[in-house]
Amino acid sequence: MNLSAGRSPGDTSRAADAAVRARGLRVVRGARTVLDDFDLDVRQGTLTGLLGPSGSGKSTLMRAIVGVQRVAGGAVDVLGRPAGAKVLRDRVGYVTQEPAVYGDLTIRQNLRYFARVLGAPRSDVDRVIDQVQLGSHADHLVSRLSGGQRSRVSLATALLGTPELIVLDEPTVGLDPVLRVELWGLFHRIVEAGATLLVSSHVMDEAERCERLVLLREGSLLADDTLPNLLERTGTGDAEQAFLKLIEQADNGMRTP
Repeated sequence: MNLSAGRSPGDTSRAADAAVRARGLRVVRGARTVLDDFDLDVRQGTLTGLLGPSGSGKSTLMRAIVGVQRVAGGAVDVLGRPAGAKVLRDRVGYVTQEPAVYGDLTIRQNLRYFARVLGAPRSDVDRVIDQVQLGSHADHLVSRLSGGQRSRVSLATALLGTPELIVLDEPTVGLDPVLRVELWGLFHRIVEAGATLLVSSHVMDEAERCERLVLLREGSLLADDTLPNLLERTGTGDAEQAFLKLIEQADNGMRTP
């Protein structure tokens, strides 16, 4: 079910400058339809939060955006090209929930390898190591790092080169509060430099750190709006309350004869 009517009036104009544009997207995994007739625009140069409980379809949507998810219908365009197009390889950065780096290599060796794959300048290695604040661990084996440090190494791989769109699947899960704040500061600096970030989370208090929120529930789009607008629309005081109110409204709408 597509509930994109929850967007603010006039949001259709955003399609012209969308970094991501999904129309009628349908994804089926096994016997389950994860996304059905799903529409979404992610405006360029924004930090957009993709929020919802586990199993709501966030990771599936992100996989469709980066072109590694088989879709059953509809289309996804990224930076004006079909998702997964070869020309997008060095224009889109992607970080999965699980660290996708090699444990038997050091941080620096991992990043040198990925820089060669992406055709990024060798000098980028030191730059991204500094960005994720791992300079003192650069020559440590990844297998000996903490979970949070391994997550930051994965983030560093996505920052190599000059990606225009960076897709981060729950990058702050398991991190301590101080590091979470530091990473969100980094995300904002990346956007200020001109990139677009799409960041998923199931932690509702992280909504306050996003310019725009996309709220999912069971593969449906509950809302695509700013947090202040959502709070005003729902008459609530925080993102979690707003989310619960939107669920209540959606359920009531489904029961209306």
